Amino acid sequence: MGIERFQKIVVSADELTELLGSPSESGKKKQLSELDTHMTTFIATSPFLLLGTVGSDGRCDVSPRGDMPAVGKVLDSRTLAIPEWSGNRRVDSLRNIIETGRIGLLFLTPGLGETLRVNGHARVIRDDDILASMTKQGKQPLVGIGVEIEECFFQCAKALLRSRLWEWSAANSEPPPFDFAKILVDQTKIEGLEVEPLRQQIEESYQDRLW
Repeated sequence: MGIERFQKIVVSADELTELLGSPSESGKKKQLSELDTHMTTFIATSPFLLLGTVGSDGRCDVSPRGDMPAVGKVLDSRTLAIPEWSGNRRVDSLRNIIETGRIGLLFLTPGLGETLRVNGHARVIRDDDILASMTKQGKQPLVGIGVEIEECFFQCAKALLRSRLWEWSAANSEPPPFDFAKILVDQTKIEGLEVEPLRQQIEESYQDRLW
């Protein structure tokens, strides 16, 4: 049925305020237009982020990015750079950035419940000096994402506390059943594609082609 199955729809900001209340004074004032020292330190220790973009047709995308010891590089208080490493070559995020230039980032650090949200403008960049500064294991990214910050603020830990995200391995002795190779074979239905050879290819890429 899709979206039509929902019958009670909230249609205005006023209705939202009536239902959920207004943000506190600190909730409003914590939003900054540039990074402060606390945010810079957080990004320097954050190996993972979620990257949200939107295309010219309004289609949205959220993509994970990861790198050690930090997934992003602070160039100044208003500017970030994120390397684009080897992936599935769909480049959905990069296409969207080229089309609209809009971006939203959520930085996470293992063990911490608080996260950092950064929203702004983005460009796909090829600046040699910036890309060279993000070289890993002798490999320089071919392109990166440059971000001009419009707003940034810390998010409280409630969502991660409710999810027990960082406690999962301690609470569960075995991971849930998940076979990425079988999923791809089932979903793509490509003739001749078999689970075991594909599983070996995936494992090889995880071992040898992270960058």
